[in-house]
Amino acid sequence: MLNINIICIGKLKEKYLKDAISEYSKRLSKYCKLNIVELSDEKIPDKSNVNIENEIKNKECAKIISHLKKDSFIIALDLKGEEFSSVSFSKKIENISMENSNLTFIIGGSLGLTDELLNICNLKICFSKMTFPHQLIRVFLLEQIYRAFKIQHNETYHK
Repeated sequence: MLNINIICIGKLKEKYLKDAISEYSKRLSKYCKLNIVELSDEKIPDKSNVNIENEIKNKECAKIISHLKKDSFIIALDLKGEEFSSVSFSKKIENISMENSNLTFIIGGSLGLTDELLNICNLKICFSKMTFPHQLIRVFLLEQIYRAFKIQHNETYHK
């Protein structure tokens, strides 16, 4: 069974997001072993600048890197990443899982990911050129992973 890890910066506070995560986690248990690692975000001061923001991003990404497993295929969610349709995303996950039983998705904080972390990743994907809260992207990601498994198994959810 495929192990899917999601490493994300920031804790979910909103009940409706927690409920959605819980629902998709339950649905995904039929297809994979899911592990979500929530790492604390760094507080961005009101009077911020590029140096402070880079320091925050470096701290958050160092936390992420410390949780990466060496044998995992690593996918970062990044605005400059490759865009997929649901069907092509499903195929991509299927192809990766043929060679690797561990798949890790990374969702950074509001400032994004460092080049150091992005360079470690095997793939960078983009859900949209629009900006979304990183907590909401977690729900989008789980929904698309679930949809990917439904497509792979020719089940009706995708239609």
